[in-house]
Amino acid sequence: MITIKDDYGKEYNVTDLKRFKKHLLDYHSKNGKGDNSLHEENGYWFRVTESFYDKIMSIVE
Repeated sequence: MITIKDDYGKEYNVTDLKRFKKHLLDYHSKNGKGDNSLHEENGYWFRVTESFYDKIMSIVE
């Protein structure tokens, strides 16, 4: 499990990193880059910028 901060600074525990990454890849990226869309998960909000996307995809669990 990893902990990341959402757009409002609230800490969110990602319990299934593989699923989280797949969701970002399938719904919040274009050509292997974050598409600046907004991802909501359990009341936490994440703007999927290129840097956020790259950061998440680089995490090895």
